[in-house]
Amino acid sequence: MIQEKKRYDTKDLILKVNQFYNQSELPLAYWDRFLDALCGTREYQKEAIRNSVIYLASKEYSNVEDLITKNHYQNPQLRERYPELADYHRKVQLPTKLSATIDLATGTGKSYVMYGIAQILLGMGLVKRVLVLCPSTTIEKELLKKFLALVSDPILKETIPQSAIIKNPSIVDGSVTVAEGAICIENVHAVYERTGSSIEDSFGFKQGFDTLVLNDETHHIYNKISGNTNEAKGLKVWKKFLLDDGYNFKYMLGFTGTAYIGNDYFNDVIYRYSLREAVDEKFVKKINYVSEDDSINEDQRFQKIYQNHSKNKVTYKNVKPITILITNNITNAKRLETRLVEFLMLEEGLEEQEVRDKLVMTVTSDKSHQRNAIRLEDVDMPDSTVEWIVSVSMLTEGWDVKNVFQIVPMEERAFNSKLLISQVLGRGLRVPPEYIGNAEVTIFNHSSWGSKIKGLVDEVLELEMRLESSNLTNSDRSKFHFELYNIDYDKIENAVENNSKEKEFNYKGFITLESSVDEVSQETTYTNLANEYKGVEYKIKNRMTPIKEIVDKIYHEFQTREWEGVTLNLQEGQYTKNNLPPKEEITKLIRRSMDKVGLEGNELNEKNKRNIFSSFNTLLRRKNKSLELVRIAQKPYKISTKERIKETLSVGNLRHNSTVMYSNKYSEEVEDVDVLNFLQDVIDDESLPRTAIKQANSYDFKTPVDLAFLNATPERKFAEKLIRNENANAIAAWLKSTNQSFYTIEYSLSSKSGNHTKQGKFNPDFFIKTSDNEMEYITVVEIKDDQDYSDLNKAKFKWATIHFQELNKQLEENKINQRYNFHFLSPENYDDFFEYLKNGKLIQGLFTSNLDKELSTSS
Repeated sequence: MIQEKKRYDTKDLILKVNQFYNQSELPLAYWDRFLDALCGTREYQKEAIRNSVIYLASKEYSNVEDLITKNHYQNPQLRERYPELADYHRKVQLPTKLSATIDLATGTGKSYVMYGIAQILLGMGLVKRVLVLCPSTTIEKELLKKFLALVSDPILKETIPQSAIIKNPSIVDGSVTVAEGAICIENVHAVYERTGSSIEDSFGFKQGFDTLVLNDETHHIYNKISGNTNEAKGLKVWKKFLLDDGYNFKYMLGFTGTAYIGNDYFNDVIYRYSLREAVDEKFVKKINYVSEDDSINEDQRFQKIYQNHSKNKVTYKNVKPITILITNNITNAKRLETRLVEFLMLEEGLEEQEVRDKLVMTVTSDKSHQRNAIRLEDVDMPDSTVEWIVSVSMLTEGWDVKNVFQIVPMEERAFNSKLLISQVLGRGLRVPPEYIGNAEVTIFNHSSWGSKIKGLVDEVLELEMRLESSNLTNSDRSKFHFELYNIDYDKIENAVENNSKEKEFNYKGFITLESSVDEVSQETTYTNLANEYKGVEYKIKNRMTPIKEIVDKIYHEFQTREWEGVTLNLQEGQYTKNNLPPKEEITKLIRRSMDKVGLEGNELNEKNKRNIFSSFNTLLRRKNKSLELVRIAQKPYKISTKERIKETLSVGNLRHNSTVMYSNKYSEEVEDVDVLNFLQDVIDDESLPRTAIKQANSYDFKTPVDLAFLNATPERKFAEKLIRNENANAIAAWLKSTNQSFYTIEYSLSSKSGNHTKQGKFNPDFFIKTSDNEMEYITVVEIKDDQDYSDLNKAKFKWATIHFQELNKQLEENKINQRYNFHFLSPENYDDFFEYLKNGKLIQGLFTSNLDKELSTSS
C-alpha cells in the first residue's frame, strides 16, 4: 500500500560539513578565545560559527551543490527525501553559490553568530567586506545596535588573534561606500532604492566576489509575503539580487528561526539549534499552550487572557509583563484593537482614551500606526505604561523585547503552518535577565491548534504525499493550450422598494429566554513541550445589561426606524408607528419572560439581551428596501491556459472519490521526478479504488496539462466522455480548471431577509474549445449532481449567464472571433450534451440541460 505521508527526523536532513579539513590552511583554533568571550556558555553558537567558517573557508566545497552531492551519497534519509540528486539540485534556492542556512531558534542569539562569522572571515582574509541584509528597518536598527556594541567591546577586541588581517571592522549602513574592513547592515528594501544607497557603487560591476553576504530572517527570501505591497515586492526580488551576476556574490549564509516554506523544511541547512533544545537547556522561556478550552465566545477568552496577564504581573513583578495579540492582516488588527479597548474599559474602569493612551498599542505598517512603531522600541522601559500590543504576524520580527509572557494568535486558520506558528511563538521566547532559567510564556491559542504546536517542536518533518498537475511546455500535447477572455466589473448597490403586506407581531405572552447565573467557573488545560498537563480554573463573569437600558434601546429604535404597515400587539394594547407603546409595557413583557425561567434582579446577560432585540428585529427593519447589485462591465482581457496555476491532490483524496487522469505517455510528460515516481506508485497501488486512476489515449487527451484532477464522480464521468474518441474528434481542446485563481466569475446572493447581499466568486469546472472556419467557441460547464437546485446555484447561474452575454456582446463589438456559451450540467444530460456537441447544435445555442431549465426559471 502506498504511503500517504512520509516522516523524517528533521535532524537527519541537516547537511553535514566535513570536520576533517586542512587545519594548516584554516587555523580556526586561533579563534577559540574569541569564541569563548563572544558566546560564553552557549556552545551551540560556537558550533554554528565553526560549521559556517569551515564550510566557507576550508576549500572542501566549491558551492552548495557540491555540499549536497557529498551528503546525498552518505545520507540515506536525504536519498529517500530526494531520490534523484539532479532533482535535489534543481530545488536549491541559491545554486552555484557557497550558500547555506543556519537554523537557530528565535531568542537564541543569531546576531552573535552572525557577528562571529563576519569577524573571523574578515580576520582570516577570506573576504574583505560583509553585507548584512534584513527585511525591515526594525531589524536593521537592532542589528546596528548589537554590532556596534560587539565591535567596541574591549574584551572581544583583546581576544582577536594578532595575525588577524582585519581586527576592527567598521559598522556602516548603505548610505556610505562600503570600504574594505566594513560590515554594512542594510534593510533589503533600501538596496533597490538607487537614491541614497551605495550598494550599487560598492558591489556592482562584479565587485561582490570578495564579500560575505549574511541574510537575516532568510525565510523571507523563499516565502510569499502578505501585507504591504511594496514590502512584498522588495522581498520578492531579494533572491534575484543575491543571484545577480552583476554583483558576483559567492559567499552567502542565511539565518532564521523559522526554516520553513509553509510546512516544508529548508533543504540547505548546515546547522540547527531547535526550539526544543533551546527550551530544554533554558536559553528561552518554557512554552505552555492551550490543549483544551471550552470558551464559547470572545468575551470569555478575553477574560481568561486578562486573568493570565494579571497573574503574570504578580509572578514577574520585577519587570512589566506584556501580552501580545497577533492577527493576520492590518484590517483585523484595527478591529481587534477596538474590541480589546472596549473589554479593558470594563475590566479596568477606565475611559476609552485612557486605555488607548496608556495600556494598548497597535503596531502595523499602516500610516496611522507609524508613531507606535517608534514607541515599540521602548515598550519594555520602566516608564512605559503599555501592557497590551496588537500586531500583524510578521511585523514584529527583530523586536527583541524580553518581557512578553503571553501570546494570543487570534485567527486559527491564519497561523496553520510551521512557518507561521514559529513566528508567533518567537515573539515571546526571549528571557529577561531577572528570570533566566525560570520563565514561561503562555500561548492562548485555539485548542485545536495545540497539536500543531506540538508538531512544530517535535523533531519530525511529516510530508503529505501529493500529486501535482502542471502545464505542459515541451510535450506534443502542449499544442492544446488556448486563450480565453474574461471581464472584470465595477459594482454598486441600489436600494429597491419592497412591496410587503401588513404584518402583525403578537407579544401578549413572553419572549423565550434562558436561565443564567452571574458567574461560572471554567477550566482550561495547558500543555508544555514535555507533554505535561496543567488545568487552570477561571472565574468567568456574564456581561450584564440593566433592563432599563434594554428598554430605552428598543424605544429609541421604535422612534427612529421604519415600521409602517406593521401592528405590534402587547399585553395591554395594540400599537403602530404613530401610536407607540409606553416603556412600562415593554418592561412588563421582559419581566414576564424572566419569570418563566427564574431570572431575578434588574439585569440580563448578553445572550438574553440579544434574544430580546432579535424578537423585535423583523419589526424594526431599518428600511423597507432590499439591495440590488448593479455591475458595470470593463473591457475584456485575455487569459491563456498557460497561466493556470499548479494544482495538487493527496492520496487521501484518491481514496475518497477523486481521480487522477493521465495519458499513456505520462513518463515523457510529467517532468518533475518526484511527481512521476509518486504517480507510478499510485498506478501500482492495488489498494486504491478502481476509480482513483484513469489512463487516456494521448491522441484523445486534448488538454494542455500533464495530469487532470477530478474531484467527484460527476466530474470523472464527464471527463471520461471528453476522452472518448468520437467526442474528442469534435473537440479542439479542453481544460479542467482549478478551484481558484484561473477564471473567476462573480455572483451576488441575496439574504433571506433581503436586507443585504453576499458577494461571491466561483471558477467553472470545464472549458471546451471547438471551432469552425471563422469562429472559436468556448463552452463553459459547471458540473453538479442531479437536481442540485440550491439558492447558491441559482445565483451562480444567473450571474454567469449575464456575464457571458456581456462578454459575447463586447467580443462582437471588438471584432474578436470567439463566442461563449455556459451550462450547468449533471450526469442525467451528459449523453444529450455530447450528441449536441458532435452534431454542431451546441455552438448554435440549441442545448438546454435540466439544470439550466430549473435554475433559470427559479432564479
